[in-house]
Amino acid sequence: MAIVPSSIEARPTGCPTNADFKEKVPQFLEQALRGAPTCLTLYHMVQCSPLDSTFAAVADPTRRGILAHLGRRDASISELADTFAMTLTGMKKHVAVLEHTRLVTTKKEGRVRTCRLGPRTLAREAAWIASFQQMIDNRFDRLEALLERTTDK
Repeated sequence: MAIVPSSIEARPTGCPTNADFKEKVPQFLEQALRGAPTCLTLYHMVQCSPLDSTFAAVADPTRRGILAHLGRRDASISELADTFAMTLTGMKKHVAVLEHTRLVTTKKEGRVRTCRLGPRTLAREAAWIASFQQMIDNRFDRLEALLERTTDK
């Protein structure tokens, strides 16, 4: 499988080994044959890198909506489920992904689980995006300089 790094040394701490995936492959293949969705790639991303898990978490429009909603005010899982016209089970899964990245925290008060924005910011992800943008800008600057040199001749 291409999603598993070939050398253990290149694998971040806590990342599943090839043996872990070999154990799970029959289960995922069985699910795929039944037409059930599999999460082998997402499982790999969430387990291996905080940057990857954050990008995976905010890649989903519902989870971005949850973050926007919680940016305005705290809400119970039931409120969020109603707001997004989703089952409680589905909303709990979305909140669990956001909790894993520490973008959201929950607190159980009686029978109600209240969600709020977590302690983690997106500073590391913003820095990565900024450095990537700088690299792209530098490449365009070099291309522009090359075009100016070749058109002047």
